[in-house]
Amino acid sequence: MPALPHSVTTSAPADRREEGDAEPDGAPWDEPAERREALIDAAQHGARLDRALVALVPEFSRNHLQGLIAQGCVRLDDRVADSASRKVQAGQQLSVELVPTAESRAFRPEAMALAIVHEDEDLFVIDKPAGLVVHPAAGNWQGTLLNGLLARHAAAATLPRAGIVHRLDKDTSGLMVVGKTLAAVTALTRAIAAREVHRRYLALAHGAWPESLTRIDAPLARDPRSRVRIAVVAAGRAAQTDVQCIATADVEGARFSALQCTLHTGRTHQIRVHLASKGHPLVADALYGGAPALGMQRQALHATALAFTHPRTGQEVSFHAPLPADLAPAWQRVAGSLAGA
Repeated sequence: MPALPHSVTTSAPADRREEGDAEPDGAPWDEPAERREALIDAAQHGARLDRALVALVPEFSRNHLQGLIAQGCVRLDDRVADSASRKVQAGQQLSVELVPTAESRAFRPEAMALAIVHEDEDLFVIDKPAGLVVHPAAGNWQGTLLNGLLARHAAAATLPRAGIVHRLDKDTSGLMVVGKTLAAVTALTRAIAAREVHRRYLALAHGAWPESLTRIDAPLARDPRSRVRIAVVAAGRAAQTDVQCIATADVEGARFSALQCTLHTGRTHQIRVHLASKGHPLVADALYGGAPALGMQRQALHATALAFTHPRTGQEVSFHAPLPADLAPAWQRVAGSLAGA
């Protein structure tokens, strides 16, 4: 299909943000959206609207252009055209407002309160709250830890993933290390790959854990029956978790175990899947069969301890994060004490 001759103008960005989204005034990502215009010629007569747009804006995918049509960003003869299959006619004026993709708008600074446990010229150690997504992805393009890091540390924009070298699930709380320089990011990434970063978690699980100390060595991969779940799969990646039972208690007619879990690998959902595979899902982990209990409405998992070799000094450093306000009383009901938590 031949490209259409077109003109380029700009216009003020339409207000399509969801309620609660905000961006700083005067930021460079508030630049006006580009608008392109063209006359439909005889060669285009009778073509679908989305195909005519592909000729006008070849650098965007057809799927994205169909989204712009649905958003009301496309006009024919200055009237909104909201059907991708609509047939265009020779002589019509076609215009489109090129609203950026969600992905392109994701990596932007957003000021937010971050619980900084430690900061030096090389790294941050952060106590991430439950509910905070670490990295932008489908459904969470804004309001992530990465956005907060970009606002906190200007040089983060020059680093891979803003310096994030490992992640916690959205509803897992606790400690994370983030690099502030490329050298630190490289060193920390290598240390994680070499299993030299030590991470310990506290967890509440359903049922009575059968042994005082257990090593779970079970490979993990994407669940072939569900894209959002991880499962124990023979051909998966190696994964090892040490599980120590701190206490078991009956609370309101049900039995629970307070566990300390030490990671030897860092696979997605590793502790959650390993515990569930043994018939002891985390409390309130709905994805893996854990019911809400003990006042918990999110998975009862907290990254409480973190230790590694500092990338600049070469010294061993360690950090501890106490249980957050939602998990501490639940832990106390099972373990009877906050000692060690």
